[in-house]
Amino acid sequence: MVVCGDDGLAHRLAAELRGVYREQVTLVVPPSGRRVRQPVVGRARAASAALRDMVNAAVNRTGNSDAAGGTGGTGGAGRELEATEPTEDVLADAGVERATALALVYDDDETNIRAALTARRLNPRLRLVLRLYNRRLGQHIEELLDQSAALASGGGPGSGSGSTTVLSDADTAAPALAATALVGTSKVVETDGLLLRAVERNPPRPGEVADPGLCTLALLSATSNDPAGADGSEDSGENGPQLLPDAAAVEAATGRGTVALEQVSYSGPPLPAGRTGVPAFGELFSRRLRWSLAGLAACVVALAVALMVVTGDHPLHATYVTLLDLFSINEPAHNADIGRQILQLLSGFVGLLLLPVLLAAVLEALGTFRSASTLRKPPRGLGGHVVLLGLGKIGTRVLTRLREMDIPVVCVEADPEARGMATARRLRVPVVLGDVTQEGVLEAAKIHRAHSLLALTSVDTTNLEAVLYARSVRSRLRVVLRLYDDDFATAVYRTLRAAHPRALTRSRSVTHLAAPSFAGAMMGRQILGAIPVERRVLLFAAVEVAGHPQLEGKTVGEAFRAGAWRVLALEVSDGERAAGADSPSEGARESRLVWELPDTYVLRGSDRVVLAATRRGLAELLGRRARQQSPG
Repeated sequence: MVVCGDDGLAHRLAAELRGVYREQVTLVVPPSGRRVRQPVVGRARAASAALRDMVNAAVNRTGNSDAAGGTGGTGGAGRELEATEPTEDVLADAGVERATALALVYDDDETNIRAALTARRLNPRLRLVLRLYNRRLGQHIEELLDQSAALASGGGPGSGSGSTTVLSDADTAAPALAATALVGTSKVVETDGLLLRAVERNPPRPGEVADPGLCTLALLSATSNDPAGADGSEDSGENGPQLLPDAAAVEAATGRGTVALEQVSYSGPPLPAGRTGVPAFGELFSRRLRWSLAGLAACVVALAVALMVVTGDHPLHATYVTLLDLFSINEPAHNADIGRQILQLLSGFVGLLLLPVLLAAVLEALGTFRSASTLRKPPRGLGGHVVLLGLGKIGTRVLTRLREMDIPVVCVEADPEARGMATARRLRVPVVLGDVTQEGVLEAAKIHRAHSLLALTSVDTTNLEAVLYARSVRSRLRVVLRLYDDDFATAVYRTLRAAHPRALTRSRSVTHLAAPSFAGAMMGRQILGAIPVERRVLLFAAVEVAGHPQLEGKTVGEAFRAGAWRVLALEVSDGERAAGADSPSEGARESRLVWELPDTYVLRGSDRVVLAATRRGLAELLGRRARQQSPG
């Protein structure tokens, strides 16, 4: 395996491949002097050790803060190369021509695309994994590289040529970050139209029967209410979270929350983007102006009725004459009776009042349309919203997720040219421009009335400082930090939780959330997504049954291994359905995925299934070394 990158995701991915999958990895990184994040990692690890000592002294607990789920091993051999850019010579020195897979996880999309084209030419059978932020461009690049591999190998797409997978760390981490900020909000993984929804449920009350949904994915940690709990680290033993428990474990667990797979169908379209740029009529004019226009219209109607009574004219003719008098374009009523003259004077007076009202309407409309294309300010009286710090790659994806769930958001960004500013304008989300470390910026975002705080800037110290200041304003504020180093994130989480036991605190490392998906794609599997369970990760993957003795020829019940993997759905062709389904409507006539498979269904070699698995379980099930061993 070859991993090329310039930030923490490359190091994390290499550790994942070595520690979990026991692969030989060649890591290509820039020289030490050009690694932008390397000094931050050093400071983070030093701070992690210091904070860990503080936590151990404060809460009188010991344990390993590794929340990676077993990625700290040193199983795989490997080497490290230093290169400024992944040129053809560098890729050749890294052994791309003999490699099984190559991951290009540079922060720049253009660098990854250029290196992918070069690597595909050097090795048409190479399995490529690219990190691209632009999703539309990623689809086209994936198709282009797959076609190039098929032509170079002299066969079609299924001739054993190399595959290409385009992933985004922002898309992988955004659902977890958005869900963590909201208690009771579903954790969602969506890829190619597939929607997986996992819901955290509180322990059932005495006498109540818990609804498992489609299946129970995990049992939450028994120390979830303990301020000094480890939040699901693997060394927490029986008190930690249990991923993919069997029925006996679920029944035996008392007083513990669960994570259930509750819904697997599309719940509705996202917010319409086309209508957000045009203000509604109620927002186009102020309330005072609307009342003024309504009063003038009532005056015109009253004058028309009075003229009809005085002169006996037809209602339409009386209205027409009244409008002529209103705009002062009618002949003076010198020879008319006194009633007609009075009505003409009153109509002229109303016309004088109409001019400033029309001018005000034009100015307000122009101002409203101009403000629709600019940044909005937080409205008065706003409360119960989410304050989002940072509109970079991760922040933009999280903002989109929150708005799809109709959650009010106020963003804070220091750079007016940030990547997510256009998205905030399109979604009409209030934005406060300013440095979050400066006094008054968080107050402008109504932090004292906010529901939660998402600190997603690219600087760890900025996120930590903002969270600490927000906690001084509101001690029970729910906070989620994006921290670069996972050990540092673990130490910060435990310290903040010990200091504020009654407030919800979560610290998340984007590399920790994204690395499993990249590692899984390098092993030759289609990773649909990942759902965090406390500080562990549950993966969803689409797997071919053929070649896996743990699945092929076994029933769904026999293929299930507690704590390792579980078959969730079966992908079938149109017109087919799984044996044992109650009716054809449950099969592929409505969807290509059959859910709620009976335990007696026998998995065939031609089947393709969607399964949930832990990282270690997926490595054991689908790793190359695991396939060479017997099922026992």
